[in-house]
Amino acid sequence: MFVARLAVLAAAMLSLASVADAKSLRWASQGDALTMDPHSQNEGPTTAMNQHVYDALIGRDPKLAKVPGLALAWKPIAPDTWEFKLRPDVKFSDGTPFTADDVVFSYNRALAPTSDFRSYISSIKDVKAIDPLTVHIITNGPNPILPDYTTSILIMSKAWSEKHNVTKPQSFKDKEETYAVRNAMGTGPYVLKQRDPDVRTVMAKNPTFWGAKDFPDYPDELVYTPIKEAATRVAALISGQVDFVLDAPLQDIARIKQTPGLKTEETAQVRSIFLGLDMGSAELKYSDVKGKNPFADKRVRQAMYQAIDVNAIKAKVMRNFSAPAGLVTSPGVHGYTPELDKRLSYDVASAKKLLAEAGYPNGFSVTLDCPNDRYNNDEQICQAVTGMLAQIGIKVDLQARSKTLHFPKLQKKDTSFFLVGWGVPTLDSHYVLTFLYQTNDAAKKVGSWNYTGYTNAKLDELADGMLKEVDQAKRDKMIADAWALAVADMPYLPLHHQLIVWSMSDKVTMPIFANDSPNFKYGKIK
Repeated sequence: MFVARLAVLAAAMLSLASVADAKSLRWASQGDALTMDPHSQNEGPTTAMNQHVYDALIGRDPKLAKVPGLALAWKPIAPDTWEFKLRPDVKFSDGTPFTADDVVFSYNRALAPTSDFRSYISSIKDVKAIDPLTVHIITNGPNPILPDYTTSILIMSKAWSEKHNVTKPQSFKDKEETYAVRNAMGTGPYVLKQRDPDVRTVMAKNPTFWGAKDFPDYPDELVYTPIKEAATRVAALISGQVDFVLDAPLQDIARIKQTPGLKTEETAQVRSIFLGLDMGSAELKYSDVKGKNPFADKRVRQAMYQAIDVNAIKAKVMRNFSAPAGLVTSPGVHGYTPELDKRLSYDVASAKKLLAEAGYPNGFSVTLDCPNDRYNNDEQICQAVTGMLAQIGIKVDLQARSKTLHFPKLQKKDTSFFLVGWGVPTLDSHYVLTFLYQTNDAAKKVGSWNYTGYTNAKLDELADGMLKEVDQAKRDKMIADAWALAVADMPYLPLHHQLIVWSMSDKVTMPIFANDSPNFKYGKIK
């Protein structure tokens, strides 16, 4: 089976020989982008792919510092208004000029009900084009961190979107097909040439790219091939069929390091991996407990937490490429503190006692939804958790599936217990709190990834307040108080912060990004 799969991969790679010249970079990872619609899915690999075609007003450099993108400068001009001065003489890849109207259109599009980015910009009240190169963004009260959120809102052409009837984002959870799902046209460093989801994506250098002088040496072409099987991915790298692997199997990193012609880049990622529990429903949808919800009892949640040996997961599953977590956000995020990141002790006896006190001395059964092609060793993590919870009588039916099925399931709230990871593109705690902990409220555009049913009025108030507070000391106190509530209420069971390793040919020069999002305009290939 392995030989057959490798042969298929080799044939696919050979078919690219006519386009893969010295400046073509072939890369791979376990899963594909979910869509090319830049406002449809707030998912890391999807954004990583889309950022090569589209630009944001503000970018991030390899150190994740904010740098000018389509905006050259930005500043607050009133308590509720930010002004952005746009880069002149920028063209979309079809040759049409980029103007403030495209920014206004894109932000309104990102605020649409089908957008997965509404919570990013929930505080925005209005976006105005003052002149072709000036935009004012008006918020509901002050928003000191608005520039951090703009780094994730990619800008589309209003004319192109209207022409192709894609003025609203794709509804991914409903499996909607639109022109923007497989086609893209932006101002970024690359032009999308071929898009075969889950098979191959080819991008060519954008001849009209505004940053050509600043980035003169990036590859002429990107050829992306998703390779689900871990062994096949590393075999493709070692054999020279790909030049860069985003997520080589952790168990093979030592082998890659020892292979002539290959190298690795490593860093702590701004991403935490954790389990979510539906604590809000009257009855769990996928459990043998009827008439009540065991997850609504904190004693049950704490029992599960203390039954999971994260150090064993770190050593045996993650090959030490993880840092055990007590918090669902990582170092490097504003508001993170080592004190809150300390875990409760691993204690099976205490866990059994808590479960018995809650009325479940013999445990219960529940289904765990887990992706198998999104995070480092995600299915193996879930397998380990399944075995550990069995020790306290909780019988887990593990359902592992591709992220293309996993995330829509969560978005439809069709889950009782799930694994997910969360990165923080804004590098600020508000992002985590507003997406994961605030009460899910479509009208307020907050809590859009809170599939636990958790609600806490005080935390909601703090999250709303920290978005507007300009006094840093007061704001930091709000963040600390919110995290204290989040940790105490325990709607999520933290597992670890990821450490990431990028593996590549020594022909490739590529700085590693702690958000695990390669931006190949910063790369070179010999």
